Amino acid sequence: MQYVKETLALTHAGALKALTAAVTFAEEMAVPQCIFIVDSSGETLASVRMDGAKYLSMRTALSKARTAASINAPTGSMAFEFGTSAGIASQGGVTPLPGGLPIRFGGKLAGAIGVGSGTGDQDFAVARAALAAIGADAL
Repeated sequence: MQYVKETLALTHAGALKALTAAVTFAEEMAVPQCIFIVDSSGETLASVRMDGAKYLSMRTALSKARTAASINAPTGSMAFEFGTSAGIASQGGVTPLPGGLPIRFGGKLAGAIGVGSGTGDQDFAVARAALAAIGADAL
């Protein structure tokens, strides 16, 4: 039996590069966003609320990032009832809203990104631009 496993960790430089790419993409779309990048345990590495982004989206963007890291999958596909119950049970730490993506390299989880303040499709597009900028697995 093995008692250790190899893990990946997103560096602060990687988090900042992803954040910068996300902001640039959001500016090109003219949709100000709230963006969080977390490590694989859901702790914040980098975040921003762009000028004009909805201030309540800071909470949902963080929840999207933490949810994506926790389930190692994109957010937005949970059954509504389950997502709502999980959100209540976790005091907002889990959300069924679209806009969160895991950050993986070679299939291994290194962190996650959550984006909020646009439509679900806009949020995902911004998140995908961040992943592309750092060479993470495409989702």
